[in-house]
Amino acid sequence: MTAQNGTEREDWPQRPWIMAAIGAASAFIFYLLVDDLNYEQPISATVLLRQAAAAGFGVAALSFLITAEKTRWTWAAAFALCWGMVIALVGYSTGAYSRAGDVVEFPFLSGLLAVGIAAPLFQTMRDEGGRSLPYEKVHRYAWTDGIIGGASLAFTGLTFSVAFLLGSLFDAIGISLLKDLLEEGLFAFSMAGAAFGAASAVLRERDPLLGTLQRLVMLVFSVLAPVLACALAVYLVALPVTGFGGLWKSGLPETPLLLSAAGFAFVFLNAVIGDSRDDRGQGKLWRFTEVVLLVAVLPLGTLALVSMGMRVGQYGWTPERLWGVTACLIAIAFGVSNWWALWRGRGQFDGVVRANQKRLAVGLCGLALFLALPIVDFGAISTRSQVARLQGGKVPPAEFDWTALAFDFGPAGREALQRIATNPATELGRMASAALTATNRYKLYETTEKVRHQATIDRRVRLLSPDIELTPNVRQHLADFGGCIEQSPCSVMRIDATRLLVVWQGGGKVAMANVVDLSRNPGDIETAAADRNLFPKVDNLEKARIEVRTVKRRQAFVDGKPVGDPFE
Repeated sequence: MTAQNGTEREDWPQRPWIMAAIGAASAFIFYLLVDDLNYEQPISATVLLRQAAAAGFGVAALSFLITAEKTRWTWAAAFALCWGMVIALVGYSTGAYSRAGDVVEFPFLSGLLAVGIAAPLFQTMRDEGGRSLPYEKVHRYAWTDGIIGGASLAFTGLTFSVAFLLGSLFDAIGISLLKDLLEEGLFAFSMAGAAFGAASAVLRERDPLLGTLQRLVMLVFSVLAPVLACALAVYLVALPVTGFGGLWKSGLPETPLLLSAAGFAFVFLNAVIGDSRDDRGQGKLWRFTEVVLLVAVLPLGTLALVSMGMRVGQYGWTPERLWGVTACLIAIAFGVSNWWALWRGRGQFDGVVRANQKRLAVGLCGLALFLALPIVDFGAISTRSQVARLQGGKVPPAEFDWTALAFDFGPAGREALQRIATNPATELGRMASAALTATNRYKLYETTEKVRHQATIDRRVRLLSPDIELTPNVRQHLADFGGCIEQSPCSVMRIDATRLLVVWQGGGKVAMANVVDLSRNPGDIETAAADRNLFPKVDNLEKARIEVRTVKRRQAFVDGKPVGDPFE
């Protein structure tokens, strides 16, 4: 029997072998599930089921590898299976929500966060044999789980480095077996699973080593904590003096920056105050560090929320902004809890902080799980916001994000596109139709850009022939041609009934001339210059005199067909 986190634990010398076998088998099955998935549009139900099963199976395996103990190992198995099924459901709903079948989206990440928070809570209840959650054990399990996961990943990387080295050495003398095996996905995945499982088991069995690693990590964070505290104190004091305008106009993503600072303050604060009052550092520097880190979370979270609110006011709601607001509110909740602890506990606030954080962790786990499940539709909220902005004239159709409506807002976004596309004669209808028929977001971007160019082509075209009308056909040909863009206005002259001469500026202000044939497919162009090397520079194409002249030329012909460039 050995002590772990203050609890007697049975020795399990076979653990590394068992966990290596479980890791290898799990990685083997995971590879079979994800191998050769076909992501062509539309995504099939088989692909969605396989990738959801892979996600659930992977999370279940990792959960068991990290949390299993010989004592009550069936509890760990049940915990892993339950969360595996939850993540599989989240993975399927997330993949089905997106036209591209993407699984790694915010709901899926929220589900992973719920698993990560639930693991130390479960481990503590397993050790206690009930619902008791002593903070010291929860806190230590949270740190050790993270350390084991990170160290096991590092060991897996080291294993592959050694394997590739050995494979190259043997390949140099004509034995390529190991090198060939490493190039096989099935073998590589299995080896990675075995390495991760063995490393996690060895670390869990070596309590003194694990405790040393935890103290080392917390020591590093504790050393950095005063630096962060001083920097945040100066920042928060200077911000009202320098003004908030610089923060909003800096060009940097201020909301992620502010939330990241709040997150580091939270982590470093926990490293400084430790598991119990005995772990707190002594001296005025540490008291100052604790107070600043404790207080800083609330203003940082509030500033992040204000910043996100400004973005919403300017550009409306999107799923990303809804998730961002959620993160800001979570930071504010922890910040308010910190201020309450400081007021309630005065100089002995650390005990109140620990109690509050334990409750908040349980609540955050439930919230993350709730948001991961297909209950609240952020896409529907975003669709209503963006369509209202479009119909209210706050954003021109040419500048509207049709890609997001088609691919990121789920069924509600696609239903809105179908309603808008019922009138194809309007610019809105044409763009909505293009969004509905696009097979992927990249082609849709190209398509909507062309439609936008068609709608705004008259702003960039100088008509030199009075009989030219910018009909839909002419607009489409000029837009698909690619020369009449914002950075390069063009001049258009009629050659005959079906052909137009388009003169535009390329790089370095050189004049380019092309013929657009209205009887051919849009995008089919031909170079109109007799000598392709003649591309003169023109400072102001909008005022330049443009004309078409008949010229004589001498050129080689073979069987009556011109060959090469003219030589006279």
